[in-house]
Amino acid sequence: MTSTHTITLEVADTAAAERFYTAAFGLGSRLRVRAAQEQTTGFRGFTLSLIVSQPADVELLFQSAVDAGATVRKPVAKNMWGCGGVVQAPDGTIWKVATPAKKDTRPASREVQNIVLLLGVSDVAASRKFYTDHGFTVAKSFARMYVEFAAGEGPIKLGLYRRRALAKDAGVPPEGDGAHRIAIGGGGGSFTDPDGFVWEATTSAALS
Repeated sequence: MTSTHTITLEVADTAAAERFYTAAFGLGSRLRVRAAQEQTTGFRGFTLSLIVSQPADVELLFQSAVDAGATVRKPVAKNMWGCGGVVQAPDGTIWKVATPAKKDTRPASREVQNIVLLLGVSDVAASRKFYTDHGFTVAKSFARMYVEFAAGEGPIKLGLYRRRALAKDAGVPPEGDGAHRIAIGGGGGSFTDPDGFVWEATTSAALS
């Protein structure tokens, strides 16, 4: 089973990005940054979600991100699925902090249970086939709207969503052009998917 091991964000200022992510989320080796100057405008076609155990944790991480310089796209609010909010980092990456829980059961914590990378794609069915051909195993699928792959040994879950729907969920316009500014490390080798997302070959040892 192919797994997702690392996320590398390509940013204009690596020192500033490292400071932000350390202060905001503290994700350690699960998230990396590197310098890049490719042109990009608008929505980059992906979001990253931090899944935590309770609403108090959502509030804590959300506020940490805002205090570190993030822009609020959707304030924290309860919904039928739980509780969540969306911020945009200074480098342009969109982050959702969310929990399926409705109530707090302990003091607030910065512990992140899961990281979910959602790729906004033009054709969910075609992208699903592409990824299963590259060794990914489908865990959940909802017609031509959404696909979630099994995480395997990797610390990051991968999902596919229609681009316009993903932008709406993130609270941003769907238009965008240029580089995605993200490289995904996984065990399936090096390749570029139908929507231009670049994968680099890594192993689980890359996390150490």
